[in-house]
Amino acid sequence: MLVLSLILLAVSGVYSDSHSLRYYYTGVSASGYGLPEFYKVGYVDDQQIDVYSSDNQRTIPVAPWLKRNERPEHWETITNIAKEHEGLFRDEVKIGMKRFNHTDGFHLVQVMHHCELWDDGSVIGYQNYRYDRREYMYLDLETATYFPTMAEAQITTQRWNSENVKMGEIAKNYLERICVKNLKRFITYGREDLERRVRPGVKVTHRGSGGVTKLHCHVYGFHPRAVDVKIMKNEKDEIPLEETTNVLLNPDGTYQIRVSAEVTPKEGDSYSCYVDHSSLVEPLLVQWEPPHRSLRLWIIGLVITIIILSSLIAGLIIYKKKEKYRAADTSDSPESSCEVSEDS
Repeated sequence: MLVLSLILLAVSGVYSDSHSLRYYYTGVSASGYGLPEFYKVGYVDDQQIDVYSSDNQRTIPVAPWLKRNERPEHWETITNIAKEHEGLFRDEVKIGMKRFNHTDGFHLVQVMHHCELWDDGSVIGYQNYRYDRREYMYLDLETATYFPTMAEAQITTQRWNSENVKMGEIAKNYLERICVKNLKRFITYGREDLERRVRPGVKVTHRGSGGVTKLHCHVYGFHPRAVDVKIMKNEKDEIPLEETTNVLLNPDGTYQIRVSAEVTPKEGDSYSCYVDHSSLVEPLLVQWEPPHRSLRLWIIGLVITIIILSSLIAGLIIYKKKEKYRAADTSDSPESSCEVSEDS
């Protein structure tokens, strides 16, 4: 199940400064490989809220705030719906294998439903279908029409878009009404956790080659997910980014992202990483220290350290010499001199 959860998260490219509710449905052609025959998992933002598996035949709440607020009757209803989907997906897998000319082997069909509620009250949603992790059709919510992204899905999209079926209208109603209604309820339950603010950490590194320097800005440990990261020149000019990773989820529920850009440093120029996030009163601007400057600072620090250590050692030597002299003066008293001469 852990493997499948990672697969499901990899399917999503969600990037939102609001809240979203996603459900993934997965059916496989044969049990084994560590996966159940049917699997359904729900997420609010990137936090798993529940799971249903054909292995245990029941929906299990995962998010603590959902466990506390939903009654047992709710889970009975959700379980019954999941069992219906389990039967439908057995057929979906068979149809998928037929469309793709597969008669045996391990294959999977995945469906993702997603609705998203923005701060201004607007709603977006989408639904896509994947076979062996490749998208083969999706729903255009505005027109309530299914479009194939692979030739194998043309027969299905034609039938679902037909006047006597209109499957897109049913999906549109679910995404814009039922899904959003459930999302609002879940936000109420988990607001303290879902809307917590965690300040990001920022690290700027570099790698140089042939006079060109590649700057990397790594932003980590922040929550919520939405973040704006740029690489700036002289604190005002934005540098075009060469690479940008997806916003990645950390095990503790926070996020990280890394952006990179190539620059050619010149005397007098400065470069910095700009980060704006809802946890910040003002955006962060973290300066990049060029290699020569870093080396100079390191040498200065080393020299200062040597001077301090030398002073401490010299002071210690002088202190020990003074102590030795005091000891010598004490042993050279008149009484001691007399005793020595009498013995001689």
